[in-house]
Amino acid sequence: MQANHFYLIEVQYLGFRYHGWQRQPGVKTIQEMIERTLKYILADKPFKILGASRTDAMVSATQAAFELFLEQPEDEQQLLADFNENLPADIRAISIEAVDQKFNVIQHVKEKEYLYLFSYGAKNHPFAAPYITCIREDLDIELMKKGAKLFQGTHNFQEYCYKPKEGTQFEREIICSEIVENDIWRANFFPEQTFLYRVKGMGFMRNQIRLFMGRLFRLGKHEISLNDIQLSLDQPSETPDYFIAPASGLMLHQMKFKK
Repeated sequence: MQANHFYLIEVQYLGFRYHGWQRQPGVKTIQEMIERTLKYILADKPFKILGASRTDAMVSATQAAFELFLEQPEDEQQLLADFNENLPADIRAISIEAVDQKFNVIQHVKEKEYLYLFSYGAKNHPFAAPYITCIREDLDIELMKKGAKLFQGTHNFQEYCYKPKEGTQFEREIICSEIVENDIWRANFFPEQTFLYRVKGMGFMRNQIRLFMGRLFRLGKHEISLNDIQLSLDQPSETPDYFIAPASGLMLHQMKFKK
């Protein structure tokens, strides 16, 4: 197809029943559901999409984005209405904006913010499972706060990329890395006290945030020390002991673009 019209579409989704963003054979994904819906509402007009972030299985998003390429223009408000009318209940389009040919939804990301919700102690209400990871052991939250700060800044994050591809750029900048009490998401089936890990950067490697969180959980259980985390950044191992935190506590919270 010859794309002549370009749209930035922002979406939200609950990832609990999906096998991540990227289309894969034999499993249900966010990309598959979006493409299926677009094929229906566009009445088989040629199109293609490009996602800004490939979230993992069970990971949710309050603001994700993709670029839609079309041969012919569409009325943006009607497209938004038709899209939401036909998407499944756990996916919602929140905005559609025409962009020019020079815009690239991957290359023009200025910042991504992820949140990871967690609690510890007593097992949570089952309804909380899609949103919060529960660690049954006690966690030293104050120590974890100090550990989270160590990830902030520019470092070699080789230990925090699961099975990296050849040529992966490990040196990256983390703009913000902090653990705070959760005052953003509330529900009457949540435990009384929950926490969130907030991390911001231009982009993240495979499982990077869940590897951050896994290392912080180990720190909170006193299985490792702050020095161990610092050493992982100063002298990263080529064969690290991966501990990937569960996916269901993670959400892509916000994206900012250069336009």
